Amino acid sequence: MAAIHDSAAGGYAQAAGRYASGRPGYPEETAHWLHDVVGLAPGRSVLDLGAGTGKFVPRLLATGARVVAVEPVAAMRVEFACRHPDVELHGGTAEAIPLADASMDAVVCAQSFHWFATARALSGIRRVLLPGGVLGLVWNVRDETVPWVAALSAITNAHEAGTPRYHSGEWRGVLPGDGFTLVDDRTVRSAHVGAPEQVIVQRTLSVSFIAALPAAQRDEVERQVRALVAATPELAGAPEVAFPYRTRMIALRRRDDGT
Repeated sequence: MAAIHDSAAGGYAQAAGRYASGRPGYPEETAHWLHDVVGLAPGRSVLDLGAGTGKFVPRLLATGARVVAVEPVAAMRVEFACRHPDVELHGGTAEAIPLADASMDAVVCAQSFHWFATARALSGIRRVLLPGGVLGLVWNVRDETVPWVAALSAITNAHEAGTPRYHSGEWRGVLPGDGFTLVDDRTVRSAHVGAPEQVIVQRTLSVSFIAALPAAQRDEVERQVRALVAATPELAGAPEVAFPYRTRMIALRRRDDGT
């Protein structure tokens, strides 16, 4: 089994519960995309790869497809099992998926592909897909055109230290990959609505490399985030805010041409 990145292994082990409560869900447009592009429906099967605590599982279950999940971090699997006890769950990585060849109609990576964006991982994904099966990649990405969101990112980015992330764009270098064809790439606006404590403070503390920091540094990040909230008129004292995101959806089809 491939090694898990230190930020994921350490940070998510410590912050699995905070991840589950602090992260946004996924907008309604993802439901249409899963049906129309990924092809999920009753009688189909889908692997949620890098499933985390199962934030994307409700969208997958709503399609009527059979859902199987693979997640490498044990603490995340504990949270997942508490929330989705009826979903088949395995420990494993993208490079060593513990499923049979050609056993899945689709593989979906929600907020996870940047962690394992390698040719080896794509080969493993292709192995478990049926010919013509679809790989779907989904991310909720902060809308940094909003000034306070950009300021929040500046606080967190100072600690990333080379951690694989969507915003680095390095994951793009392996796509579409051998044996895959790009079939869809779209972005829609979304928002995480809730109390600032949940959608800003706890969301920030759930970031893998922030959760993995020594306690004193983590406390300083929390202090800076709370100071930002207090200094931003549209956030200070608000019982509820809308954290703006853009949800990116990319689909690639496994080619059935012998390659």
